[in-house]
Amino acid sequence: MLMAREQFQSLTEQMYYTLLALTEESCGVDIARRAGEISQNRIQIGPGTLYALLEKFKVSGMIAETAMEGRKRYYKITPYGRKVLKEEYERLKKLVEEGMPYVET
Repeated sequence: MLMAREQFQSLTEQMYYTLLALTEESCGVDIARRAGEISQNRIQIGPGTLYALLEKFKVSGMIAETAMEGRKRYYKITPYGRKVLKEEYERLKKLVEEGMPYVET
């Protein structure tokens, strides 16, 4: 069920913000809205991209479907998904730290 971590060596911004949004149980519309809010509207995730990501994350075990109301499906990040999210956060932090001496004047 779990995909090798290598597939997610680095996450796209849409992936990263989708996982951040899923730290609270949400349906698709709410995930897209929360990702926009968290990124201060810098990231917009369209329905096609969002549902493709949700399926990929679900298959990999990074998120779980928690409920279904009519056509609405609700999801939440799993412990494995939190691990991947934390690793990505640490990777991004390291990139900033390593680059700082080269971009600061």
